Amino acid sequence: MEAILHRGLFKVVVEDPSLQGFNDQIKSRFERFQRKKREIQQAEGSLTNFALGYKKFGLHATTKGIIYREWAPGAESLYLFGDFNNWQRRQYMCERNEFGVWTVLIPNTKDGFAIKHGSRVKCGVRIRGQDEDRIPAWISYAIPSSSKLYDGVYWNPPEPYEFKYPRPEYPISLRIYECHIGMSSEHGIVNSYKDFMINVLPKIAEAGYTAIQFMAIMEHAYYGSYGYHVTNFFAVSSRYGNPEELKELIDMGHKYGIYMLLDVVHSHASMNVLDGLNKFDGTDHHYFHEGKQGIHELWDSRLFNYSSWEVLRFLLSNLRWYLEEYQFDGFRFDGVTSMLYKHHGVKFVFSGQYHEYFSQNAVDMDAHVYLMLANDLVHQLYPDVITLAEDVSGMPTLCRPIYEGGFGFDYRFNMSIPDKWIQLLKEVKDENWPMANIVYTLTNRRWNEKCVAYVESHDQSIVGDKTLAMWLFDKEIYTNMSKKTPLTATVHRGLGLHKMIRLITQALGGEAYLTFMGNEFGHPEWVDFPREGNGWSHHHCRRQWHLRDDPQLHYHDLWLFDKAMNDLETEYRWLASKEHYITLTHEKDKIIIFEHGMLVFVFNFHPTKSFEHYRVGTKWPYEHLIVLDTDEQRFGGLERLRHGHDNPFPIMREGWCGRPNYIQMYIPSRTAIVLKPLIIEQKSKEEEEEDQEGYEEIEKKEEDKNEEDKEEDKNEEDEEEDKESEESKEKIVGKIIIEDEKREKKRLGEEEEKSKRFEEKKKVEEKKKVEEGMKKKTEEMKKKKEDEVKRKEKETVAMKESEDGKNVQNLPKKSPTKPSTETVVLFSSDS
Repeated sequence: MEAILHRGLFKVVVEDPSLQGFNDQIKSRFERFQRKKREIQQAEGSLTNFALGYKKFGLHATTKGIIYREWAPGAESLYLFGDFNNWQRRQYMCERNEFGVWTVLIPNTKDGFAIKHGSRVKCGVRIRGQDEDRIPAWISYAIPSSSKLYDGVYWNPPEPYEFKYPRPEYPISLRIYECHIGMSSEHGIVNSYKDFMINVLPKIAEAGYTAIQFMAIMEHAYYGSYGYHVTNFFAVSSRYGNPEELKELIDMGHKYGIYMLLDVVHSHASMNVLDGLNKFDGTDHHYFHEGKQGIHELWDSRLFNYSSWEVLRFLLSNLRWYLEEYQFDGFRFDGVTSMLYKHHGVKFVFSGQYHEYFSQNAVDMDAHVYLMLANDLVHQLYPDVITLAEDVSGMPTLCRPIYEGGFGFDYRFNMSIPDKWIQLLKEVKDENWPMANIVYTLTNRRWNEKCVAYVESHDQSIVGDKTLAMWLFDKEIYTNMSKKTPLTATVHRGLGLHKMIRLITQALGGEAYLTFMGNEFGHPEWVDFPREGNGWSHHHCRRQWHLRDDPQLHYHDLWLFDKAMNDLETEYRWLASKEHYITLTHEKDKIIIFEHGMLVFVFNFHPTKSFEHYRVGTKWPYEHLIVLDTDEQRFGGLERLRHGHDNPFPIMREGWCGRPNYIQMYIPSRTAIVLKPLIIEQKSKEEEEEDQEGYEEIEKKEEDKNEEDKEEDKNEEDEEEDKESEESKEKIVGKIIIEDEKREKKRLGEEEEKSKRFEEKKKVEEKKKVEEGMKKKTEEMKKKKEDEVKRKEKETVAMKESEDGKNVQNLPKKSPTKPSTETVVLFSSDS
């Protein structure tokens, strides 16, 4: 790894001229890191190979038997014993090499391995002629014995857990949920990995957190130490279950897409001798510094010697072990301030002057090199690993890449933010809160070094301190948090500030955000682990999840707001955005307005005053709409801003507070509002439509686009001709349509005329036919009359002759006459 230099200056120095006077110290630190890394590479092949100590030390099964190996240069002799040989000492004595490494082979028996999975083991160390018991330093599991001391356990399950889900993608927005497995139960018990996985993990995923930071995983004999007095570094705490159950929990976290982070304690270790590392080989300088230099007086713990070759192997291997064996996705390094300085930050107040960070008399350069090696190692193994440093001093370059002159951490904790909120609540009346100072505290961080912002972590929850909710609600947290009771002024104030403080901290305080388990919904009381002083009670060492889940309690309102805040951040990603602008801090009005990402944030911290038609400057020349406000009824508010959720605020294109535009709006007292310019909504709809088309259609579009690009040049030439002829085409088409209409009209006219002539001709023919019929009938009637006259004349002659007696017998008989039924049609109705 080569440094990035500009005229002999590291990049961090070029970007921060205040560091120019300390370029030599930064250069010296980097060169020491390079030198140590080269030594490791020459001796071990590579830094990553060096960190495979867990495959060499401890207990390992081979074809010949189980090999046990331990580094204990101060021991006179060393042996392994346990229930596998009925606790017989000195049966399996180790042999020592020139480096103080002891080794023994426990050969296989006819039944297989001499040491079975789950067997209890210890090592005996001969010190100044006396045998003393120890737990193997690299043991991967340890459990309490009947004497309350711990025994090592040989952990080699026949069917180890197999991970099913891949590591999640690097989170765009890092929102961390700090957890303690043991105190995560609703009941007064030590909770388990299994129960946490089933009952707590889904709650965290539902709340919108993208990472979980696990405390107290590394084995610690004293439960009340919060997990920070580690006794067995490679063993996970047996209080919560076994290693395979922890692996399953981590795997399920990956299924939810959550980063699983381990709170790793490499700054110090437990003082325990019989079940810890302290005086393991009989000396006080085995893993730690000798004498007072190796003791942290405030913490009552031992301090590692980072210059020791085998200590480096032990600690670096410990990191790789948790990355590969358990598939953790990163680490929070605890107590980094103690590591950086020889004074460990004890009784030292940092003023921010750079000489405090680089004085050779103040800094522990061996610890600096270890932290650089640690970051280099884990990012070599897994580039997407996240490392976070808990440092209260503000060490410059801590979160810059090593080759730029930094330590290589990804994030640091902005520890001044929770201190500021507690100081305001304890010492300052609401009407006197300093707006500019709040903004300064939230934004006072080194440029290009990412910070984790938080209102409270476990530090603010432990006994002796108060949570934010306890400061806000005080004794009414026990009596007036039900919605069935009248809303008191104290509860109304507490609900408002609890939401506002969290929102402004996440929106302005850093590039990541953290909360401690349960505090997001205002969990009552403090955390107090079982101890002699409280009668070994678990009453204050649990999480009352039912408070969060009951819609009749205001705890539920606070949880809903926290979830809505995280959901909105997921949508607009302000934590990942470098674009922010402080528009206004008004001390009299108690107003803070700023832009972050693509949103506008408005905070009115005034306890009593609301403002109408308040001008809010914005860089976006669009209407603005409320997307979140702390006064919503579902969050326990008074719903004074409903109109702004449904009706956008008109934009005024006139400069205000350094912004080119402004809107005017009503800002209720003790309320925070988040607005979006409506251009975002249009863009989001387009993106949603594109997503709905599906990946196949998108790929097809890409292929079609390539074809379109080939024809684009040709089409461009044709387009001009098409444009020029378009109008003429329209005219021609128009003429054709007009002519067609004329022809059609003419045709219809001719058809109508023809039809008329046909009807007239038909009428004439019918009239003629009627007339001919009448003429024929007239002639028939005339003839009939003539015949009738002739007949009568004949009858007259015959009668005359009859009278004369002549020819009577030849006369015809007369038939009766019938009336005529024929009707003569004189004129047809059709005529």
